[in-house]
Amino acid sequence: MLHIYRQVTGLRSFDTFVVTQTRQCADRFPVEELDVLEKVRSNFVRRFWLKYVRKEPPIVYRGEYGVLNRVLERRGADMMHVYFGHTAVHLLPFIKRWPKPVVASFHGMDVQPRKDRRGYEGRLRSLLKELPLVLARSESLRGRLVDLGCPPEKIRLNRTGIPFDQFPFVEREWPENGSWRIVQACRLIEKKGLDVALRAFSGFLGRFPGAEFTIAGEGPLEFALRDQAQELGIADRVKFVGFLNEARLRELYHESHLFLHPSQLTADQNQEGVPNSMLEAMATGLPVVATLHGGIPEAVTDGESGFLVEERDVAAVEERLLRLAGDETAWRAMGVRAGREVRDKFEQEAQIRALEGYYREAMEGHGG
Repeated sequence: MLHIYRQVTGLRSFDTFVVTQTRQCADRFPVEELDVLEKVRSNFVRRFWLKYVRKEPPIVYRGEYGVLNRVLERRGADMMHVYFGHTAVHLLPFIKRWPKPVVASFHGMDVQPRKDRRGYEGRLRSLLKELPLVLARSESLRGRLVDLGCPPEKIRLNRTGIPFDQFPFVEREWPENGSWRIVQACRLIEKKGLDVALRAFSGFLGRFPGAEFTIAGEGPLEFALRDQAQELGIADRVKFVGFLNEARLRELYHESHLFLHPSQLTADQNQEGVPNSMLEAMATGLPVVATLHGGIPEAVTDGESGFLVEERDVAAVEERLLRLAGDETAWRAMGVRAGREVRDKFEQEAQIRALEGYYREAMEGHGG
């Protein structure tokens, strides 16, 4: 994920290497210091003994523990940062035994219940007590972690950092002929609220038939969303452009007038941290119409840098879009405030310095 790559490669005070099970997207995310964990050769007798006699957890009897430990020893690692809480839950037996400090980041989907994994919540609660520091991407996630039993004094806010030189603010022309360009960039999954976005845009077209809605991203809901656009009779005004690299996404933001992101909590409690695409769009000066969901209100001030409405409220989303499209002064002012607000809270170098401070804190607290 791009925001994680930016963090890892942005560190200045620490020598860093990456450990992963598989290597993907090397062209998009080049990393020089990287270890791909070797596949474990099965030894039936040893595995049987560890599993049924010693009663060891899967990470031990499957051999993952030993593989990871050898990598960290060879590298001389002083600390480990595990990205995503569910990965840290899997690594809990290792974390309990490894003599060095471990911190873990939580991003949103990794705090949701996992009913298909027996005992998962109990292991998650144990993890939160075991870790010296827990990193949360938003205040809303901090609250969820406290609800799960994490001591509040352990939690540190680890915001996404945006490289503003790559997403500069631009002045936009007011679309005199009503040819509004609205954009949403995200994975095409339920929590992004794309069904709400399409229905609200359908209503918006009643006032501005020359408007266009561009959806940038890939995901399992693409065909369902295309079908929905057809059923609403707006398929000719909706563009699905797929995954865009950073340069093309920046161009899309610069060509657009409004950013739409009506996120929603799913039935399985999957929620947002703070959407990275929204922050990048705001940096370029795009006003936002979004929802009171997850960490979004920590980035968007309702009525100043955008509008926030209740989740799944199609009529409210449509009304806020129309309100902005009917008031050039408010539209311009919100764009300026959006750029200013995201720069005040999400500047990349400041977030990197904060993260490095958390690393030092964890190591010093561990006696490292």
